[in-house]
Amino acid sequence: MKFNSSQEIINLLLVNDRDCIQSIYTRNLDKVIRFVSKNKGTPSDAEEIFQDALFQIIVRAKVKGLQINSSFDAYLFTVCKNLWYKELNNRKKKVRNDIVLELKGEENNHIESILYQERWDLFEEMLQKLSDRCRSLLKDYFNKVAYAKIVEKFSFANENSAFQGVFKCKKKLAQYIKEDARYLMLK
Repeated sequence: MKFNSSQEIINLLLVNDRDCIQSIYTRNLDKVIRFVSKNKGTPSDAEEIFQDALFQIIVRAKVKGLQINSSFDAYLFTVCKNLWYKELNNRKKKVRNDIVLELKGEENNHIESILYQERWDLFEEMLQKLSDRCRSLLKDYFNKVAYAKIVEKFSFANENSAFQGVFKCKKKLAQYIKEDARYLMLK
């Protein structure tokens, strides 16, 4: 099934269109299974993440009219990746022992996931407001590229100058985020 836009897909999801949902699964589930499997997960984990991501997208669309600026498939994959990374992080924090502990409810997990995704969307949107140089510099910084390589790539005089450049770009990004009306709601 061919769709004209991400908004058309969202509208069909909101009315629970079976053909649309089947098409989304057919186009995307295998890619999510491969990603999760390569990152310490199982196909079963991937299916759960995929369903959670679709649920999250539908809820966000119903609650506040979700607007996607990229392709729907790319957005869905990003949501799946974020949910999986969050799950991996949660797994690291869990203490394993013989005592049975009451876990947080499923509803709270969905709310936290939606909040996390909205924060991520705000971050990415504000990142796009930065200059190309700042975006590229922060990308290298977030990917833990060594300052020596950043100095070379961006023609800084030394590592201290590179550090200051990263600091200024981070400060500008933080300013954009804090100036956005959504910041206080997502804080």
